[in-house]
Amino acid sequence: MPRTSAPPPTGSPAVASDSGSDSALTHGLKQRHLSMIALGGVIGAGLFVGSGAGIAAAGPSIVIAYAVSGLLVMLVMRMLGEMSAANPASGSFSVHAERAIGPWAGFTAGWAFWVLLCVAVGLEGIGAAQIISGWLPGTPEWAWVALFMVVFLGTNLASVTKFGEFEFWFAALKVAAITLFLVLGVLAILGVLPGTDAPGTANLSGEGGFMPNGSEGLVIGLLASVFAYGGLETVTIAAAESENPVRGVAKAVRTAMWRIALFYVGSMAVIVTLVPWDDAKVVEVGPFYAALDHLGISGAAEIMNVVILVALLSAMNANIYGASRMACSLVARGQGPKRLGRVTSGVPRTAVLVSSVFGFLCVLLSYWRPDDVFPWLLNMIGAVILVVWIFIAVSQLLLRTRLEREAPEKLVVRMWLFPGLTVVALLAMAGIFLLMLRQPDTRDQLLATGALTVVLIVIGVVRQRRAAPAPSE
Repeated sequence: MPRTSAPPPTGSPAVASDSGSDSALTHGLKQRHLSMIALGGVIGAGLFVGSGAGIAAAGPSIVIAYAVSGLLVMLVMRMLGEMSAANPASGSFSVHAERAIGPWAGFTAGWAFWVLLCVAVGLEGIGAAQIISGWLPGTPEWAWVALFMVVFLGTNLASVTKFGEFEFWFAALKVAAITLFLVLGVLAILGVLPGTDAPGTANLSGEGGFMPNGSEGLVIGLLASVFAYGGLETVTIAAAESENPVRGVAKAVRTAMWRIALFYVGSMAVIVTLVPWDDAKVVEVGPFYAALDHLGISGAAEIMNVVILVALLSAMNANIYGASRMACSLVARGQGPKRLGRVTSGVPRTAVLVSSVFGFLCVLLSYWRPDDVFPWLLNMIGAVILVVWIFIAVSQLLLRTRLEREAPEKLVVRMWLFPGLTVVALLAMAGIFLLMLRQPDTRDQLLATGALTVVLIVIGVVRQRRAAPAPSE
């Protein structure tokens, strides 16, 4: 759908638009696709497996950690929803950063996110291949990764509708699995599930209390929970290819808010109520398996392996899509090689192919250089999502005032208590950075991500200055 925007005031950054690329893309996503992409993006392997380390560190107080980080994510998504509803674009926050701050900001946020998604594709492929190889011993993991890459390369090359259908059913399976888990867990806590007794508060107050490792354990749990929420941003990228981008992104962002609390905070509360936080199984095989096993559900391990496999494959599919659209948008704004932005039959096929190849290269690095290059690559993307969130918050802080002055009718979604909560979110992100510096495990991630960000900023500033018109004499 065509979009117009008022010219920027004198002295403000030029208004960025990737409408050229967006108009070439098809609008094949329906509202049900967007709603499930919003849900599926936040339910990943980080929740099913990665949350175990957070529980081991924070104990029952992991519920507080997920609630606090969940509130931050809600604020970030509300800000992003406000900007995306006002200006739907396949470049999402990269476009908003360019409009608000300048081309260097859009360049930095966009390419950092692209690297994050491509590396994540490789990681998810490795995780999924390990599960399949466990079922079929002797089969090479790299071959399974290659098969997954070919399948999702095909779905993303075909049409956005094919991607949407795959993601809809993947997300539906994940939502059904976690909903069933929550229902069984609540019934067990109430003591009405056959064969179980109500645990009461024994697991919440025993074994060292609610916060067994003190504030330090809570901090580690908080950092673990923050990075588990990554993935929601994809829905604002996909909204540009929906039938009604403005209404679609507004509804998807709003409905995703309370579901974050239900799925993440709710599942953590169920797990630490049912299972002792220091149970070795919580870390070794995952907290969801530990809870199902505690309830005496036969085949708990295989059930969770299927769910985790679906989560990993869903993330691969979504990340190839998100990376290709971000690259296409960047190229349309003159921020990358032109060939990468070529759109054929409504699909940026070159960008899809390059993003997939980069992801598979990360898989090869995990085999070729597992001791140096691959860990360095993982550290480099460790805190990228926080960098993106900062760009989102700063962009919203600047664009909201401009929108209220120039086009208030575009404020379909409004950030709560602006500008107060935006500033609170920024301070919270700064606090997370400080906490990461204090922890040896996250300090290296922060420094490596910082190096990547600085390099991209320098390149972006140099490109911006070269593109700037010479001053008239």
